[in-house]
Amino acid sequence: MGLKLKDLKDQVIVITGASSGIGLATARMAAEKGAKVVAAARNEDALRELVEELSSKGHEAIFVVADVGKEEDVNKIAETAIEQFGRFDTWVNDAAVTIFGHMMDVTIEDMKRMFDTNFWGVVYGMRAAVRHYKERGVPGAIVNVGSLYGDRGVVLQSTYSAAKFAVHGMTENLRMEMEKEKAPVSISLIHAGRIDTPYNEHARSYTEKQPAHIGMVYTPEVVAEAILYCAAHPKRDMYVGAQAKMTALLGRGAPRFTDKLMEVLIYPTQLANRPSRPREDSALYEAGYGMEERGTNKGWIRKRSYYVQATKRPVLTLVALASVGALVWNAAKNK
Repeated sequence: MGLKLKDLKDQVIVITGASSGIGLATARMAAEKGAKVVAAARNEDALRELVEELSSKGHEAIFVVADVGKEEDVNKIAETAIEQFGRFDTWVNDAAVTIFGHMMDVTIEDMKRMFDTNFWGVVYGMRAAVRHYKERGVPGAIVNVGSLYGDRGVVLQSTYSAAKFAVHGMTENLRMEMEKEKAPVSISLIHAGRIDTPYNEHARSYTEKQPAHIGMVYTPEVVAEAILYCAAHPKRDMYVGAQAKMTALLGRGAPRFTDKLMEVLIYPTQLANRPSRPREDSALYEAGYGMEERGTNKGWIRKRSYYVQATKRPVLTLVALASVGALVWNAAKNK
């Protein structure tokens, strides 16, 4: 992209969805790395507690109570960051919620509400960030948190998947527009795999059994690491977990096979063997509980993504792979 972004320690970073899960992990990690944090979410109590926690450790942080589904609230986040710190250097669009239910069962009202948060919230955030970076004339970053389900549809989360597909598409289009204009904007998309956050507990459920991640999941810190790498290094895409990359590749290369894979294997790994929380007990219309990074998942929890590490260090990875290849070739030759 040819842009030089600031080191994290010199940045002011806006993070939406900062009261729990990935957003909370990113806020804590960014502060530890020296960034000034602007934490935004709907849960005022959680945000206040987060800022007090960061401040007690000597970090600079402020919070803004905002519903990203409302453009005026998103603009308020940008205005507050500029009033308090004079600028912001990275805008992280993380706020999201999901719905578990078949497409024909989910109400149109619920679908529209989810799109307000998951899609329009990202659009409002990108527009606010682009305006600010172009006015300043100083390079800044936008990091959008996408999903493996934005690359490949999935049974039971059709609305969420559709919203993430839209996020992926809008990210790609805005990136091209900024590049054509030679605007000082770096735009990155995080393709997150299945992550151990309160995602399932905050979900609106139309299912009899409780939504859950069963199988391999990654900690939110793994996604936070990818986000903050993109904040300081212009990067088009970051896949968190080989599962995210493989799902995208399979979906493009063998779509019919992937349909069956999703229908037969992935469908049952989205539901736990216990009754679902009531439909009204969700974060779709009201703020969910805050200050929890992790969910109640009991699967294989991965604390590291080798795919993220490889993406951060492509030259070293190529050298390592070449060395292994040379050793294998040598061994085969000397048999």
